[in-house]
Amino acid sequence: MSSAPIGVFDSGIGGMTVARALTQRLPHERLVYFGDTAHLPYGDKSAAAIQAYSVKICDVLLQHGCKVILIACNSASAAAFDLVKAYIGSKAHALNVIDPTVQLVRETYAGRHVGLIGTKQTVGSGVYDRRLDGANVDLVSLATPLLAPMIEDGFVDDAVSNQVIKAYLDDPSLERIEALVLACTHYPLIAPQMRAHYAAQARAVDVLDSSDVVARHVEAFLTLQGLAATASTAAPEHRFFVSDYTDGFEATTRLFFGQHVDLVPHVLWE
Repeated sequence: MSSAPIGVFDSGIGGMTVARALTQRLPHERLVYFGDTAHLPYGDKSAAAIQAYSVKICDVLLQHGCKVILIACNSASAAAFDLVKAYIGSKAHALNVIDPTVQLVRETYAGRHVGLIGTKQTVGSGVYDRRLDGANVDLVSLATPLLAPMIEDGFVDDAVSNQVIKAYLDDPSLERIEALVLACTHYPLIAPQMRAHYAAQARAVDVLDSSDVVARHVEAFLTLQGLAATASTAAPEHRFFVSDYTDGFEATTRLFFGQHVDLVPHVLWE
């Protein structure tokens, strides 16, 4: 079982920030990635729709023998994790990107002011508020719906993205925060710009890169379960599937994954 791949899925290719962090921390693990590009973004979809997409994607990942299925999308983690966990049963282990972030905030920021930005679906679900209930954390959440499509379209580290980031981070609700949770797997790509924004204002705000937090969590889980892959002389062969292929997605994957990958079309519904 330790030689089986890790399945990772997201509403599109934003979850490749998590996939990249996994390959850096776990270089011997094989990944099977599924980006549901036909239905992105999940952030403005209903919970029922996200659950239906998630179950279909799990079928694909189980067909590839994945030992773990990681929901690398905050919107899907909020709307579908419990269903996914029940659906795959004992066939694989289910993980999400919310739990490790919540654990980090609980352990590190008790008694402090913490901000959170994410999609309308993630923020509207209230999942972080519920899971941090009783943690003595003053959490303020702000929906930032323009960020994910902006990043998908390649607006990163430029004047356009700087203006959009500034408009959101200068929101009065975030004025007192000491840390900022990036509750969307797209956002690590603009984390340096956010840190620069706060540095220019001489504000000490910790910008929490969820991809690194999740990668550490997956590493610890695999070790605890005895599922970690053993070292091999050959580099693992990852596979990347998308439910709707375009040349634009193929080009953008380099931005998220850090290198070129070949995307294989895989239609969820005929």
